[in-house]
Amino acid sequence: MTKEKNRILAYLGTLREAKPRHLRTSLGVAAVALLGAVAAFGTAPDSGQLLARQRDIVEPLAIVSSSHGEALQAFYVREESIRNGDTAASLFTRMGVNAPETLELLRDMPEAREVFRQMAPGKTITALVDGNGELGSMIFPLNGDKARALFIERAGADYKISELPLQLETHVLMKSSEIQYSLFSATDAAGIPDSIATQLADIFGGDIDFHRGLRKGDRFSVVYESIDHMGRPIRAGRILAAEFINDGKTYQAAWYEDEAGHGGYYTADGKSIRKAFLRSPLEFSRITSGFSLARFHPILQKWRAHKGIDYGAPIGTKVKSTADGVVEFAGRQGGYGNVIILRHQNQYSTVYGHLSGFARSLRAGTRITQGDVIGYVGMTGLATGPHLHYEFRINGIYQNPLAVSSQPSMPLAPQQLGRFHSQSEAQMARIDMIRNSDLGVLE
Repeated sequence: MTKEKNRILAYLGTLREAKPRHLRTSLGVAAVALLGAVAAFGTAPDSGQLLARQRDIVEPLAIVSSSHGEALQAFYVREESIRNGDTAASLFTRMGVNAPETLELLRDMPEAREVFRQMAPGKTITALVDGNGELGSMIFPLNGDKARALFIERAGADYKISELPLQLETHVLMKSSEIQYSLFSATDAAGIPDSIATQLADIFGGDIDFHRGLRKGDRFSVVYESIDHMGRPIRAGRILAAEFINDGKTYQAAWYEDEAGHGGYYTADGKSIRKAFLRSPLEFSRITSGFSLARFHPILQKWRAHKGIDYGAPIGTKVKSTADGVVEFAGRQGGYGNVIILRHQNQYSTVYGHLSGFARSLRAGTRITQGDVIGYVGMTGLATGPHLHYEFRINGIYQNPLAVSSQPSMPLAPQQLGRFHSQSEAQMARIDMIRNSDLGVLE
């Protein structure tokens, strides 16, 4: 009997290609055949008899009502991602919402202004919309890392809006890629978020020169957290482990957090990957002028020493502190324009010039942690174009920032190694799994 049922179901599948004039006959034959297979008796009549017996029956369906006696309207779940150039009107129209009426109501509500301000491309909006285009409810994730959303819900002839926490889930993803042109092009090809690419540069920036040192064929593997809402990623989390093979040399790092909640990246044997100084105060840029004892100044029109490195970058690019320190000076100073001078341990100091502005609340005496954003690229002072002038000094003597050897931070204490290995072994095993593979993504 099972074989007979399968034969009939297979036959039903072929009816999709049947011509319209044969559809009713075919369905009748299939239905009678199915009855014959289940009941195991009876003989299927011919097509003429089936046609004679067929008739249309129309029965009214009772309307299902709510406990309040109101008829329930059918709502449909609609999901749309915000596109470049989208407005609230174009998004609502794509979702099948009666845009003019809905927008008119929402524009009169101060709480709804975030919907119009935070139209970030890629953000996924979920809504319930009825057959008449009326918006029943909508979940609109807010920008930033606070994992909250606006919940817009129909309330009679109006809407009510509340801010609610998103129900988030964390998944671990494993990806790998190969450098062909740049780090960002490689991460884009593998579907790795830009924030993870930036973390990679931060983690290995003390060992790898991401401005000049990348080679075609370099490979990297990364294990990181993906923060999801309703099955869709809303942002990337922290890198848990990573490996970067640069010019034939392998660098590895795993995240470790101690009992007090302080964390950092360490090699497999517990040595800190963090260097005392980052190689560059910018994540990605190009060197437009190097350290030199004699350079022709484009504005002063004379030969003079260039006691730092110039990094070309657009105005507003974030400038990071290359090491822990204290702000010695932040303000306007001669040809430097807007400049920040940081004082570090062991007679080290760094200078960041031609800035367009400073980080909020930055002033002399402010304590700075390595990687903190302290200012923004500009072209103040003696500058022909937007760039950052960066200097490195030891006991007040100018040094070539690219030639200074930076010492690593302190390794883990022996009593911490056991806890570190228990945390990192699983993540490093994942790195081993995807090394030199063509995996796009694993969960």
